[in-house]
Amino acid sequence: MFSGDNSEEMPVCWDAMSVDVEEGTVPGQIATGGIHHLRLTVTDVQRSREFYTSLLGFQVAVESPPPGDPGADEVFKILFGGVVMIRGNLLMGLRPMAPAGDRFDPDRVGLDHLSFDVASREDLEQAARLFDEHGVTHGVITRLAGFGIDVLPFEDPDGIQLELTAPVAPAADAGG
Repeated sequence: MFSGDNSEEMPVCWDAMSVDVEEGTVPGQIATGGIHHLRLTVTDVQRSREFYTSLLGFQVAVESPPPGDPGADEVFKILFGGVVMIRGNLLMGLRPMAPAGDRFDPDRVGLDHLSFDVASREDLEQAARLFDEHGVTHGVITRLAGFGIDVLPFEDPDGIQLELTAPVAPAADAGG
């Protein structure tokens, strides 16, 4: 995952991948919008909560009540003892149902990775320094020129593959 070659170019044009279709106009298809929320299964909800709030800026929106709370059993059916966090328009839940010692495997059916966008390559460089300071496993910043993006892969505490993705800045006009 982390052995990317910075000069690697994809033979795909990102612009060619976009399709101009008005929402809801394709017969036989469900008109979906953006991602409403996602939930990650983790081994240690407190450790993962600290990772996502302190390094990625998520804020806790809803927490499971403590054991013995009158509403705990009903809330467990929804939150599974976890927490829901928010950043921008994205709701992300952490579900502490994985056994201790379990690790994420991108080669199994399910999630391969999750990518968060940032504004610039400078943000990727700053993130790499922050990851180094906090001992977060990460790769190198790789340019995917065919997609017009730079990508910094990293892992959360359970080894879930994550990325930060920044648009490639337009080249400065050399013509004066």
